[in-house]
Amino acid sequence: MIHLYNIEKSVSAGVNRFFILRGITLDIRPGEFVTIMGPSGAGKSSLLSILGMLDHDWRGEYTLAGHEVHRLKPNQRIELNRRYIGFVFQSYHLLDDLTVYENIDLPLSYRNMSSSARSGRVAEILDRFQIVAKKGLYPPQLSGGQQQLVGVARAVAAHPEIILADEPTGNLHSGQAKEIMELFAKLNEQGTTIIQVTHSEVNAAYGHRVITIRDGSIEKDQRIREYVPTSQG
Repeated sequence: MIHLYNIEKSVSAGVNRFFILRGITLDIRPGEFVTIMGPSGAGKSSLLSILGMLDHDWRGEYTLAGHEVHRLKPNQRIELNRRYIGFVFQSYHLLDDLTVYENIDLPLSYRNMSSSARSGRVAEILDRFQIVAKKGLYPPQLSGGQQQLVGVARAVAAHPEIILADEPTGNLHSGQAKEIMELFAKLNEQGTTIIQVTHSEVNAAYGHRVITIRDGSIEKDQRIREYVPTSQG
């Protein structure tokens, strides 16, 4: 599903260039649950931003589901992002002036869906995540765990094939973190490809592989649990 070849990202530092990512070559298959780990500043979040097509300032080759991302224009990458990817952020990134219902509906508004289809999808997600009672509330009225649950619900509302999660439990206590990770595990069992960035060994244990990045390069790629290919793999 994902193929990266020699991905590099750098920034100018006077007359020199500082590499944030260098020589990243990686394959991720449909239905894998992959964890990216490493020390702060190693380039983990930068790699996730490239995978999510939120960052266009990089070099190398990136193929997503047969689409050569490195050859696409920014607006084409945005469309590919909307088609394939749901993003979960550590800081939730919910819109405070929108209700829970409206936050979940937002990614659907970019799709070619009728209002009745969108309403049905949001209702399905609210029920699935057991947050029907929260649909009229605003993010500041929710706990951190509830906000992250809404963030995950929003990410999966459009049925993405891939979820990218950047420190998804970093602001949560252990009970809330376990709830979110078990939700990711369930989504993965249903066929969703998940790529998470985390410092947590506990969170990493939910996945199939751990990729360790240090100083912008892959230091280790270790399989920790059996991966059963999906029908797409």
